[in-house]
Amino acid sequence: MEFIYWILIILGVIILYIIVAYNSLIVLRTRISNAWSQIDVQLKRRYDLIPNLISTVKGYVKHEKTVLNELTKARSNLIKGSMESKARASNQITDALKSVFAVAENYPQLKANENFKLLQEELSGTESKIAYARQFYNDSVMSFNIKVQRFPTSIIANAFNFKEKEFFKAEGKEKENIKVEF
Repeated sequence: MEFIYWILIILGVIILYIIVAYNSLIVLRTRISNAWSQIDVQLKRRYDLIPNLISTVKGYVKHEKTVLNELTKARSNLIKGSMESKARASNQITDALKSVFAVAENYPQLKANENFKLLQEELSGTESKIAYARQFYNDSVMSFNIKVQRFPTSIIANAFNFKEKEFFKAEGKEKENIKVEF
């Protein structure tokens, strides 16, 4: 009789552990979804600011059409597609915005334009928020992936089909050193 109690206690502990581990995996997976949504919110904010920037810059930089075309093309790629394609488009926009702000250095009237200054500040703030959201996303992915790989939670993760998530990565050009010339 005492043997049956011990078996029930052990079985209860195992079932309790499975429930706790499963719920913790759900929490971490949901945190990853939330983190990606936060990136998406900031990408949408940047997406909405870009047309204002383009219209402000267009009047001043008539000879710099390729920079504006790159920015417009990257912007159109931002909304459609998977997380990976959005990440690629986001990286393209970051490069294009750097080019726009570099071109603006050659146009003193544009640099003095209040609209341009405000948009530049808004975009700079948004870029910081995107960087923070990416970092939070990667931290969430790291926590989830560790939990999925660690024993004995890995057994539960495999049983309930929890798979590791991809980190938000920098593209090749973003890893290179930036050359600054005066």
